[in-house]
Amino acid sequence: MKSMTGFAALERRDEHSHRSWDVRSVNARGLDIRVRLPDGVDGLEKEVRAALSAAVARGNVSVSLKVTPAGGDAPLRISPDALSAVLTSLKNVETEAHARGMTLAPMSAADILGLCGVLEVGTGAVVTVPLEVLISDLTELIESFNLMRAQEGAALRGILSAQVDEIESLTDAAVDLAQARSDHMAKVFAEAVARVQEANADPEKTAHDIAALAVKADVTEEIDRLRAHITAARALLEIDGPVGRKFDFLTQEFNREANTLCSKAQFSALTEVGLSLKTVIDQMREQVQNVE
Repeated sequence: MKSMTGFAALERRDEHSHRSWDVRSVNARGLDIRVRLPDGVDGLEKEVRAALSAAVARGNVSVSLKVTPAGGDAPLRISPDALSAVLTSLKNVETEAHARGMTLAPMSAADILGLCGVLEVGTGAVVTVPLEVLISDLTELIESFNLMRAQEGAALRGILSAQVDEIESLTDAAVDLAQARSDHMAKVFAEAVARVQEANADPEKTAHDIAALAVKADVTEEIDRLRAHITAARALLEIDGPVGRKFDFLTQEFNREANTLCSKAQFSALTEVGLSLKTVIDQMREQVQNVE
């Protein structure tokens, strides 16, 4: 089991280049890969998409690469436009000051370079990195990325397993309460019979209505389905691969049975168990949204 949420970064240097990679992912219904790569490396985007498609089943995945010269930071350069504007402004200031009988101290080249916008970070020369080197980087990056997602997935597995155990415990409690409410339901049926007899209802219709009431109150089918879903959930937890979609569907089935159990309960203690089931199932569904 892996999480859809993950992050990994990779820094690599050689005699020619400094390469900074990062990949991150968030939840998504399907697989969406977004790539930001430098120009000049033919075939790299295709390799990146193919590698990520093989490694990730679901998620919104973004990968980026920045390549700079091995010498370190990008070189500084003088902006011709900014320098021209500064020199023109200095000339105008000097002319106006002279007209007013003022003498200004001369500015050095360092003073001018320190003015805003004159000196800027250059883009530097294009650095060419062999495709096989970048693919090697990419392989290492994805391995690190998947390791983090697997660690998150292991934590999710533990949480989901505990929630399935809690659902099973609540289902067992529902079984006990369904048996314990038999006296309560006998009273409900007796009152119903008395009401229809007082109304001089047709005996055949009365029998039909009582049978319908009994069927409506029976929660055996819901409990059996909950047990079947518990078995299915534990099977999914043992699968080595993407199970998020199936688990999400299963939580919907869990919730459907819990809702029906509540509607049929007619017994406060059983209703309370049904509501507790819904709470745990909602919590489980939130966690399942992170599962690949």
